[in-house]
Amino acid sequence: MGLSSALSIAMFGLRANQAALSIVSGNVANASTPGYVAQTLNQAEIISGDTGAGVRVIGVSRQLDTYVQSQLRTENAGGAYADQMANVLGQLQNVYGTPGNDGTLENAYNNFTSALQGLSASSGNQSAQSAVLNAAQALAQQLNATTSGIQALRSNAEQDLSVSVAQANAAMAQIAQLNQKLQSMSAQDPAAATLMDQRDTAVDQLSKLMDIRAVTDNTNQTSVYTTSGVQLVGNQASTLTFNAQSSLTANSQWNADPSKSSVGTIMIQLPNGAKIDMIASQAINSGQIAADIQLRDKSLVQAQNQVDQMAATLASSLSDSTTAGTAVTGPPSGFDTDLSKVLPGNSFNISYTDSNNVQHNISVVRVDDPTALPIPNTASNPNDKVIGVNFSGGLSSIVAQLNGQLGASAHLTFSASGSLLRTVDDGSGASTVNAASTTTTATSLTSGSPQLPLFTDRSTLYTGAITGTASQITGLAGRIQVNAALLADPSKLTVYSTSPVTSAGDTTRSDFIYNQLTSATFSYSPNTGLGATASPFKGTLPSFLQQFVSVQSSAATTAQQVAQGQDVVVNTLQQKFNSKAGVNIDTEMTNLISLQNSYAANAHVMSVVQSMMQTLLQVQV
Repeated sequence: MGLSSALSIAMFGLRANQAALSIVSGNVANASTPGYVAQTLNQAEIISGDTGAGVRVIGVSRQLDTYVQSQLRTENAGGAYADQMANVLGQLQNVYGTPGNDGTLENAYNNFTSALQGLSASSGNQSAQSAVLNAAQALAQQLNATTSGIQALRSNAEQDLSVSVAQANAAMAQIAQLNQKLQSMSAQDPAAATLMDQRDTAVDQLSKLMDIRAVTDNTNQTSVYTTSGVQLVGNQASTLTFNAQSSLTANSQWNADPSKSSVGTIMIQLPNGAKIDMIASQAINSGQIAADIQLRDKSLVQAQNQVDQMAATLASSLSDSTTAGTAVTGPPSGFDTDLSKVLPGNSFNISYTDSNNVQHNISVVRVDDPTALPIPNTASNPNDKVIGVNFSGGLSSIVAQLNGQLGASAHLTFSASGSLLRTVDDGSGASTVNAASTTTTATSLTSGSPQLPLFTDRSTLYTGAITGTASQITGLAGRIQVNAALLADPSKLTVYSTSPVTSAGDTTRSDFIYNQLTSATFSYSPNTGLGATASPFKGTLPSFLQQFVSVQSSAATTAQQVAQGQDVVVNTLQQKFNSKAGVNIDTEMTNLISLQNSYAANAHVMSVVQSMMQTLLQVQV
């Protein structure tokens, strides 16, 4: 090897040192830059024949663990989901308030029942009557406010979804754009490293919005999919759309049928033009978007169902009464039942025993909107049944519908007897009618019975009517109020009959109201999240109130604990990722000293070679 070769090799060494110094400088400068991945210089020996001829720089490498990065993105989605659930359920707790404090349902309910006790102790006292009505109004207003709070949280989730979809589109578009820029670049190109950092940052942002899987191929192109398999980014970016609604009410519900849905849904348009409903296909299962969908369509809807059930039970427990039918001696035997007072939502009830001595209870609900029929069978016992019948066609139509739905299956026969509905066995011996009755809503404050419509659905009676668009119970807590006629005449809290007039000091009505609200047991719908279809929650109104408030409190606490645990997982993985991908200043300073020594050595080699060349020239002279 001649002096010229030695000089050339030293020059290559200096250039490599300079490139490495630039990398170290960049690492140190970006030590605190979010998303920056530490770089190292890649260099290789130059071979000339069988002899080393120097060193050349072939690019840079990003120092990261792709497996940990993938895990981190998965946990980022879980962390964002958990944080959003904890945040909103915590806000829901603020809507309910602290049990025992003013401004809570529990406190308003206790004040109402306490006022009723005072009314029974001094029946006819005007101040006691006013106290009851004031407490009743406060309870109704608290139910209204609770509904407003729940729907405000649902509306916030709707708007959050709109923002998240826009952020997801921006991230997906950026990933696609960076893919195009990187398409013609080597993965070791120093300029490519910066673009890959930017692409990883966009993928990380997307991972907080939804659960994703990112795959980078050997051409340095990154494709992104949801974990359910929907491609978000390939050669091009897909586009999400969300038809956000400005403000939600209790009747705003998501439905896979767009014509029936009254909240926004997330659609994705793939580059090939195909469209997928991301909510209907359950394509998003984690991340902030999934949390907002869960809250808007399930968790907060269930919370609304709970307060609606409370409002419905509050109203119907005071206004509804059951009237037994009149026995018909046979054969065939059964009962005559007067349906004249059955309003939409009220029911006609039948109890019969089959040939196996199994008892069956049938509840026939008046449903006058044909689009709402048939109604779901909500009976908890498999031997029982709930059906809907349109009463608007008169008694003959009712008879035809009942014979069609129950005649053959239950071995019953229905007929009109004057203005009454007659229910008897079919004479086959396969069934025995045990009882028939109607459950109706009191329409008057002075019907002669203690039942009264103390609470109404705004200015309308609450009967539980069912239509094709909704059931009257939906959103009732936001509309419930004290009967305006009762506010105009508070004496009707005591006077329940005008012929004969209720005697002074009679506590029948106030005692009835108090007992219904404190001691009577009711069955509550499974859609409240308490109990199940086969075993619905049963208990007094106070126990139901305490139960659902307790369930919500427990859910908020659990969500907070899950969020804290998830944050620990995310932070641990982030630290593990940073330990390799992040810039270590101590390491860079060590590298800098090494480069300084190497640079000095290469420079010294050049100096020695130069000196030797000068000596050689002097000798030749």
